[in-house]
Amino acid sequence: MATNPLQFLQQVRSETAKVHWPNRKEVVTTTIMVFIMAALTSVFFFLVDMVIRFGLTTIIGVAG
Repeated sequence: MATNPLQFLQQVRSETAKVHWPNRKEVVTTTIMVFIMAALTSVFFFLVDMVIRFGLTTIIGVAG
């Protein structure tokens, strides 16, 4: 069942009206949360890397 371009545009407009568009406060809040989570994730992986590096240098130091 094909629709003509006018019907398609009407459907797009109708669906777009249903979208919840965030306000400025929501955008700022979620942006800050993304930066915080990215920082926490980078610190976590840095610490994991340091533990793995320490373990490997200890193993290699004992074996070598």
